[in-house]
Amino acid sequence: MDLLWFLLIGILAGWLAGQVMKGGGYGLIGDLVLGIIGAFVGGWILGLVGVTAGGFIGRVITATIGAVLLVFLVRLIKKA
Repeated sequence: MDLLWFLLIGILAGWLAGQVMKGGGYGLIGDLVLGIIGAFVGGWILGLVGVTAGGFIGRVITATIGAVLLVFLVRLIKKA
């Protein structure tokens, strides 16, 4: 059941990252995949900093931060 929640939060975070990072998105599926991967990235980065977020909203925020960072990095690599 935790995996299902993780995937749903990642999908929501991908959609939110697509809304935050306007311009030349990766489509619905691409944004959703980036959100799921971003959930891992956000949890890892905030864990390194020592920040933890609990509850549904905290997890969505963490995943969205990771997804936004991932979209930013992908765009930098695409331009190079």
